[in-house]
Amino acid sequence: MSNKIIIAIDGYSSCGKSTLAKALAAQLAYVFIDTGAMYRAVALYFLRNKIAFDDEVAIVGALKNITLNFSYNAATLKSDMILNNENVEAEIREMAVSQKVSEVAAIGAVRDFAVAQQQAMGQQKGIVMDGRDIGTVVFPNAELKIFVTADPAIRVERRFLELQLTNPNISKEEIAANLQHRDLLDTTRERSPLKQAADAQVLDNSKMNREEQFNLALQWALDKIQH
Repeated sequence: MSNKIIIAIDGYSSCGKSTLAKALAAQLAYVFIDTGAMYRAVALYFLRNKIAFDDEVAIVGALKNITLNFSYNAATLKSDMILNNENVEAEIREMAVSQKVSEVAAIGAVRDFAVAQQQAMGQQKGIVMDGRDIGTVVFPNAELKIFVTADPAIRVERRFLELQLTNPNISKEEIAANLQHRDLLDTTRERSPLKQAADAQVLDNSKMNREEQFNLALQWALDKIQH
């Protein structure tokens, strides 16, 4: 497929955006870029180094000391997040980071830092990128934009099943509160809020399994690539 495109996937937390993006990238032999992991890595760095989220000088200084890369993990067949040459893939998925990532991602300097890297990654096209503002800010001219959504109760259940594997003491109430808080921050932040692009295809996967969701998105992608 020589006619490579950019596929931008946006949507709420725990809707399966990354799962879908990874599957599409694998099928199309495209590069998958997990923007959420990038923001999680920055949040982890801030937490480790006690960077106050309202201290602009400290934030700008800290960003100069952050290098983000992705490294393919042959054991998991996925790309791990590398923060300053350290594999932090497991740590950035913990609740301590989940509770702060939306707040960190709302900081203007952090968004400028991440978006610049994301846009550079997409210059050659042939990528699948998921996040909150990919189709509206990072790649407003993406050939295919998908907005993923699902019923809140279903999102909580999916997240619970995922986190229970590593944190058996997690409660559905804790997850529901976290997702509600993240939704509020994501949709109301001043910079690049989560919203559906006018030309995005809406994918409500509340009643879909992964295969059904993948097949629908793949057909949308092939239609764009072939035309």
